[in-house]
Amino acid sequence: MSITSASLPDLLAFDDPETLAAPAIAAPEIDLPRAQAAIAEFLRALGRDETDPHLLDTPRRVAAAYAEMLTPRETSWTTFPNDDGYQGLVLVKDIPFHSLCQHHLLPFRGVAHVGYLPGERLFGLSKLARGVELFSRDLQVQERLTQQVADWLEDTLAPRGVGVVMEAEHMCMSLRGVQTSGTLTRTSVFTGLLSDAGPLRGQFPH
Repeated sequence: MSITSASLPDLLAFDDPETLAAPAIAAPEIDLPRAQAAIAEFLRALGRDETDPHLLDTPRRVAAAYAEMLTPRETSWTTFPNDDGYQGLVLVKDIPFHSLCQHHLLPFRGVAHVGYLPGERLFGLSKLARGVELFSRDLQVQERLTQQVADWLEDTLAPRGVGVVMEAEHMCMSLRGVQTSGTLTRTSVFTGLLSDAGPLRGQFPH
């Protein structure tokens, strides 16, 4: 069989794709002018002169930065039938992510390792990274973030098992308080056939 660039789209196409609605999560409306005014007041409360040339545009920049960090990018959520009956583990490692600590509004960032044992449907691999981003662009604690990603995979795909491991450095520990720079926090959720230790679960960082 001869394969040309023109024939590749047909060869790579999946039958019976299903586009799902975005996961139902609360998406508070961000009031940028109000946030900007609050940052200006915050600077004054810290004893800073907001009329300083270097601080004049800081309220706008900070408000815009937080709005960006709290707003996930739009994407489509398409699943495909597992026509070939693939039974092995689908695992995407080292997905970079960042979020904001709900307690201090400081960032935490790291990598996520997300996998599942397919049932009747599959996700495009990029959707695993998009799912991590969707839930991390919020005021979070790492434990809840890990659980949300796992629950989303369970609810969307009905797989035979899910594994989510997240490792992150929290600036609220690195820059203040105990000031332990470089310390990583690891959280994990395993469900279904990945709940018990074994060779498949062993492919996740541990």
